[in-house]
Amino acid sequence: MNRLQIIKTTGILFILFSILLNVPYYLLTQNFEYDDILRKPTGYVLTQFHAGGAGLILTWFAFAVMALLFIPASVLLQKVLGREDTPYLSAATIMGVLSGILQSVGLMRWVFVIPVLANLYVESASPATREAVVVVYQAVHQYGGVALGEQMGQFLLTFWTLGVGMAMLKSPVFKPWIGWLGLVTIPFWLIGQTELLATVIPSMPVWEVTPIGFMIWEVWLLVIGVHLLRFASKSNSRWVNNSKMPIIASE
Repeated sequence: MNRLQIIKTTGILFILFSILLNVPYYLLTQNFEYDDILRKPTGYVLTQFHAGGAGLILTWFAFAVMALLFIPASVLLQKVLGREDTPYLSAATIMGVLSGILQSVGLMRWVFVIPVLANLYVESASPATREAVVVVYQAVHQYGGVALGEQMGQFLLTFWTLGVGMAMLKSPVFKPWIGWLGLVTIPFWLIGQTELLATVIPSMPVWEVTPIGFMIWEVWLLVIGVHLLRFASKSNSRWVNNSKMPIIASE
């Protein structure tokens, strides 16, 4: 691909990612009380999950797959932003890729692990079995969800945002305000880590600001995608005009 094709493809990927990721998320809020349900008793979570059936499992699967779309988007964005004065961008891209993988792995627990636990919990009449299921669920949720998906996934995403935002400030492709829009989300990501630490340190003061940062961050990704498409379109028009080639309307 030439540079304009890379810019256009990157823009399309960011738009698709920012929109498609919200489809399963919206379905989960409507059909599974997400993400408030994560603060409910384990028995309630497993019972509601079991009631959701195959449709709920497939929704979680779609959510996990959509998270992987961030990987090619972040890799291509490095090609758009990369310059001699951005040596840190390679490290930021690696962190973005790892973040996408970890968050997808964390979400996949709802596809391949939680359904088994939900069936055991609902279908078992043994109190001992149910108690054992609760312990296993809490361990899986704490490790796969809190530690990998949220803490590590979001922490790496913070540094990806930092690297990309800094590179945008002096990029000929982006206007500086777009870079700043991404950078302002960083304090929300970092402060929001207190909510995760509070799961193991109850005395930890908690500031639930991650949702605010995430909403701004998603808007930022959409802005990136739209801006890249507009930039590619304008650049292509200038190239056609400067080359004095006739513009042939497509049939």
